[in-house]
Amino acid sequence: MAMEHIAAVGAGRMGRGIAHVMAYAGFEVTMLDMKVRSDESRKSLRESALSEVATNLKTLATLNLMSSDDLVTILSRISFAGPEQAAEVLAKADVIFEGVPEVMDLKAASLKEISQLAKDAIIASTTSTFDANELAIYVDCPERFANAHWLNPAFLIPVVEVSPADTTSQATLESLMNLLRRAGKMPVACKPSPGFIVPRIQALAMNEAARLVEDGVATPADIDTATRYGFGVRFAILGLLEFIDYGGGDILHYASRYLSEALPSERHVAPGIVNQMMDKQERGLRDGKGFYDYTNMDVDAYQRETLTKLVDLLAHLNLVPKPHSATVESTSKTSSSA
Repeated sequence: MAMEHIAAVGAGRMGRGIAHVMAYAGFEVTMLDMKVRSDESRKSLRESALSEVATNLKTLATLNLMSSDDLVTILSRISFAGPEQAAEVLAKADVIFEGVPEVMDLKAASLKEISQLAKDAIIASTTSTFDANELAIYVDCPERFANAHWLNPAFLIPVVEVSPADTTSQATLESLMNLLRRAGKMPVACKPSPGFIVPRIQALAMNEAARLVEDGVATPADIDTATRYGFGVRFAILGLLEFIDYGGGDILHYASRYLSEALPSERHVAPGIVNQMMDKQERGLRDGKGFYDYTNMDVDAYQRETLTKLVDLLAHLNLVPKPHSATVESTSKTSSSA
C-alpha cells in the first residue's frame, strides 16, 4: 500500500510532533483540528502549531542536522485544516494518527467520525493510556486500527510503541510499522496492555524516586544525579533485560530477595521468570543464556563493543576522569625534596 498522505487529528503537542516527523521524512501532512471553535481561536491555534514546528526545525538546523533550505521545503509539506475540511482531508489520507486529549468520550467520538469519513485509511490512536481493544470498537472496520504511542518529544525520541488490538490485521500492523521506519522511527510492538512498555516501567521508576524523597533517603538533587549518571548512562547503552543478562540474573534475584524483606512493601519481589531462570541456570552471559541466547555470540567482542559505547558516551558528557599524571607526581616529589 502506497502511503503518501498523512493526517494528524489534533493540533496539540502530539499532532505537531507527528506533523514535524512526517514532513521531515518527505510526507505530505495535514494537521486537522476537528474541534468547533471561533475563527479567531482557530487562526491562533494554526499560527501556534505551525510556529512550534518551525521553531523545532530551526533548532535542528542550528545543530547542523538540516539546512535552511530544508526548513522551507519541510514546512511546505505541512498544512492545517478545520472541521469543515475534515471530509476532504480524511478521504485522501493513507494513514491517520488520532491525537485528541486522553478522555474516552473524546476518543470514542473522534474515532467514530474519523472512520466514517476515511473508508480505507489505517487509523492509529496515539493514546498513552487506553488499551487498543477499548478503542477498536469505535472504528468501522477495526482490522485497520492500532495504537501508536509516540514518546515526547515526538520529533526527537525514536521509539514508537505499536499495540495492535485483537482485531487488527497483520497487514495493518506491518504497514504501520513500515511507515514508522520510513519516517526514521524505531517501532516496537506490544500486546494490548495498560501502560504499554515505556510508561509502565517509567511509572515504577518515577514513583520510587518520589518515594525516596518522601522517605527522606536523599535529596531530589542527589537522587537525580544518581539516576542521571548511575542509571541513565548505563541504560542508554544496554536495555533493561540485556543489563540483567550482562551482570547476571542472580544479582537481581538476591537483591530483590533482600529488598523485598527489608522494605515494607512487596514492590521489590522478583517476578516468577527470574526465579525460573535461576533454577534453570540461565543467568545471562556467563551461562550462555538468559533473556537472550549467547551461545553463538562472540561474547568478548560484544563486551568490548558495549564498554566502548559507554566510554564514548561518558567522554561526550565529560565524565571520564583523566589519569593522575606520573610526570606531575615525579615533579611534585622533586620539588618537595629540593
